[in-house]
Amino acid sequence: MSELFYDAAPNATRVAPERPKPRTYSAKPAEVTLFGTCVVDLFFPEAGLDAIRLLEREGIRVHFPQAQSCCGQPAWTSGYVNEAREVARAQLNLLDNGLPVVVPSGSCAGMFRQHYHEVFAEEPDTLERVESLAERTFELTEFLLHVCKVDWQDLGQPTQIALHTSCSARREMNTHVHARELLGKLANVQRLDHDHESECCGFGGTFSVRMPEVSGAMVLDKTRSLRESGAVEMVTADGGCLLNINGSLEKQQQAFRGRHLASFLWERVSGEVTP
Repeated sequence: MSELFYDAAPNATRVAPERPKPRTYSAKPAEVTLFGTCVVDLFFPEAGLDAIRLLEREGIRVHFPQAQSCCGQPAWTSGYVNEAREVARAQLNLLDNGLPVVVPSGSCAGMFRQHYHEVFAEEPDTLERVESLAERTFELTEFLLHVCKVDWQDLGQPTQIALHTSCSARREMNTHVHARELLGKLANVQRLDHDHESECCGFGGTFSVRMPEVSGAMVLDKTRSLRESGAVEMVTADGGCLLNINGSLEKQQQAFRGRHLASFLWERVSGEVTP
C-alpha cells in the first residue's frame, strides 16, 4: 500500500465532481428540435408525442428529424469508444442547426452536455460543434420550467405520486430539482418522498444485461420503496429506468406502475385522461 494512499483521509477517493455553474436562460425560442431518444421511440412513443404537445402548447414549433437514433450512451459506458463516436457523430451532424435541443431524458441530455466532450476529445475542430450542442441542450422539465416559465392550471383530480430520477441524470442535469419544482406547480398533485429516490434502479444500460443478479436486487429495492411510499403511481423522465422498473413490477405481479413524466404532465394540463 502506498504511503500516499495510507495517509489519505477516509473516503478521499470518493470525491464527487464539482457541480457545473448555474445556467443562464434566454427568452423562449420560436422553434426547437426534439431529440426523442431511442428508448422513447421504441417503447414509449406516446411520451414523445406528449412532449411535443407540451412544447406546442407553449407556442413553440417542434422539429423532429426522422434520422435521429441513439445518443451513443450505451456504447460509451460499455467501453466501445469508436462505435460510440460514430453514433454520436451522426447525432451531432443531425442537430447541427443552431436550434435548442429538448430531450425527454436527463441521461441522454447529459450525454450531449457532459460526455460528447470526452467522446470527441481528440478532434479539436469537432469540439466547437460539441460545445454549441451542449449549450443548446435542455432536459424537458428544465426547458419547461426555466425557458418557457410555465404557469399551469392543474385540470386533473387530486393524486399522490412518487418521482424517480435516474442516477446519472441527477448528477449531470439536476433533473430531480427541476422535476420537483415543476410538479410543485400542479395544485392537485402531492409528491411523496421514498427512501430510495437517489439510488440507481439497476438499469444502467448494458449493466442490467451484464450483471442481472445485481441489477435485479437493485430494482427490487427501488420498487419496494416506491410501493411503500403510499403513492398511486411513479413518474419519471427517463425511459430506460421506466422500462426496468415497470418490467420488475410486472414480474412481481404488482399492480403499481410508472409512466413517463411527459405523459403525466400533459394529462394534468390538458385534461385528457390517458386510457
